[in-house]
Amino acid sequence: MAQDLSPARGAAKIEVALEISLGFDTDVFILGGGPAGLATAIAARREGFRVILADAQCPPIDKACGEGLMPDSLAAAARLGIDVPSEGHPFKGIRFSGPTNSVAAEFSHGTGLGVRRTFLHEWLVRHAEREGVELKWNSPVRGIQDTNVRLAQQTMTARWIVGDDGMRSSVRRWAGLDHVKSERIRYSFRRHYRIAPWSEFVEIHWAEGCQLYITPVSAAEICVVVMSRDSQFRLDQALSLFPDVKARLDKCEPATVERGALAATQRLKRVIRGNIALVGDASGTVDPITGKGVYLGFQQAAALAAALRSGDLAQYQHAHRQIARRPMFMADLMLLMDRWPGIRARALVALEAHPHLFADLLAIHEGGLGTGKIAATAAMLGWEVATA
Repeated sequence: MAQDLSPARGAAKIEVALEISLGFDTDVFILGGGPAGLATAIAARREGFRVILADAQCPPIDKACGEGLMPDSLAAAARLGIDVPSEGHPFKGIRFSGPTNSVAAEFSHGTGLGVRRTFLHEWLVRHAEREGVELKWNSPVRGIQDTNVRLAQQTMTARWIVGDDGMRSSVRRWAGLDHVKSERIRYSFRRHYRIAPWSEFVEIHWAEGCQLYITPVSAAEICVVVMSRDSQFRLDQALSLFPDVKARLDKCEPATVERGALAATQRLKRVIRGNIALVGDASGTVDPITGKGVYLGFQQAAALAAALRSGDLAQYQHAHRQIARRPMFMADLMLLMDRWPGIRARALVALEAHPHLFADLLAIHEGGLGTGKIAATAAMLGWEVATA
């Protein structure tokens, strides 16, 4: 039975966990120990469930990403009882820069935090350990069937099985959930540089066929990511398209080697089947240019924990679609700018001339505007782009 349950969480949750535990080695078995998997483990434990999490790797687990946590990501973490780390570097908004135009906006509520992916992972592991999650590192899962989870040396039973094992998820394939409604593949390459951040914003620099994403991650280091549709297009090639950034980086040393990853927008038909649910990249992705990957994982964790409490995974399926709606909208908008240079150039001109529109777009991205305001902003932006 679960340990470390505070009285504030209620006897009812303990009774639910006791009832479900009968006949199973654990209530919830999570395959994959990325941020979404760890957040789900934490959320489920806070509901009183026993949780085992297994991953083939050992922490800290790295991933080539932009390393910026938006204010809504930090708020979602707080709702899971995960405190904000003291490490990292704050940023107050987002800046878009093109060859001749630039526009910036501050977040309407709070600040973001740039933090190394490896530290983020260690931070979440510590929280999971404190909540009483049983963590099995260096433990690849060989297969699942019904309530059985087959590891190298043993088979365990679980009432629910959760997959957080990446874009090419084995859990998704084993469960027959591998039907992708749509997918757009891009590629990202990341490197850290030892240089003090020169901006209070996360900067997205636009050029033909690529974007450069710059996030401050400490007082003396930045994270630089290039994203494009070309798997062979690397960071050093990209920097030649951004001479101002290149001039700054030529004066300092890289702090890490270049690391690459897929950067996709992927929509699935379903994320549940029977007693199996998907979270994180296994459940679909938005392009990293949105900065919403961790946010989605935290929100999915809370939604899935609520569905487990109710015993109805269909509740999670509905919530998953709702959670992804705005990030998918912004991904579609920014990838439209990526695909069509004329639209991108006109958009940057219009946004620079009307910075309140960019502030509204950022507020939409953060979930701070209602449906009516979103429609009005979209109409105004469309008009300005058409007449720019």
